[in-house]
Amino acid sequence: MTIRHLRIFVEVAETGKMSAAAEHCYISQPTVSQAIRELEEHYHVRLFERLSKKLYITDAGQQLLDYAYKVLNQYDLLESNMQAFHTDSQLRIGATITIGACLLSSILLDLKREAPALQTYACVANTSLIEKKLLNSELDIAIVEGIIQSPDLVAIPIVEDFLVLAVSKSHPLTNQKEIPIEELSRYDFVIREKGSGTRNLFENFMKDHGVPFRITWEATCLDAIKSAVLYNNCISAISVRLLEQEIQKDLVHIIKDKKSQWNRNFYLVYHKDKYYSDSMHLLEKILHTYKCPDFLKGKEVGYLVYE
Repeated sequence: MTIRHLRIFVEVAETGKMSAAAEHCYISQPTVSQAIRELEEHYHVRLFERLSKKLYITDAGQQLLDYAYKVLNQYDLLESNMQAFHTDSQLRIGATITIGACLLSSILLDLKREAPALQTYACVANTSLIEKKLLNSELDIAIVEGIIQSPDLVAIPIVEDFLVLAVSKSHPLTNQKEIPIEELSRYDFVIREKGSGTRNLFENFMKDHGVPFRITWEATCLDAIKSAVLYNNCISAISVRLLEQEIQKDLVHIIKDKKSQWNRNFYLVYHKDKYYSDSMHLLEKILHTYKCPDFLKGKEVGYLVYE
């Protein structure tokens, strides 16, 4: 039994077809069949039932699949960690959508300035997908705004941020200095997709205070969210960092949480078994230079009122 056997087995289990597994592994279908047969002979169990030309994983196969995921993940970590000892020329960075929009470009420029020879790859997605990619060793490190669920990942709070409610200058809430939280249920909201750290924070806040709110837009694209605020009279819970230009141009009205329950951190995240390379240390050092934004100073804002 080899790592190759396990990779083929996982492909068959996930696709449910020998032909699809062969295509994904760039090998012939007879080679896939042989690998499964060798695994079954090695463990003296049947891994799949073949019924009406379809494959159904057995209980023994499901147990092997659970172990195979763990073994392959550890093997991939071993490979990347050992390669890091003799080369530190590439860094694969994940970033959640908020961070990708407001900070990532500047961070990559800082990395290039400090380490010109370092090759970087960046992937921008929501928190849940970035977490999955870190666990599968598809990324070396990530910067996220959401709460990390897996105990196998280390999350270091490193950059300060806070959410605000943004409305257009023509929205009824623009003229109110204090807004009772219950009043939010009267208006339309544009909000991020499920799996977003921003969405989770705001939804949990509203749930804790027993106030329902009406979602009329869901969007991954931040430009779409801003357009819904500016032109469709929606309210958005959004990182203040994403609104710097709109605030400076006086295009939006900001509503803050006076009790700072919307304050949060961006986290530097990596696998607990990952070799912490020099380039990862450099990224951490750079992130410490990104202070809490202060471009709301001197601006007239509203405040949410609640118990």
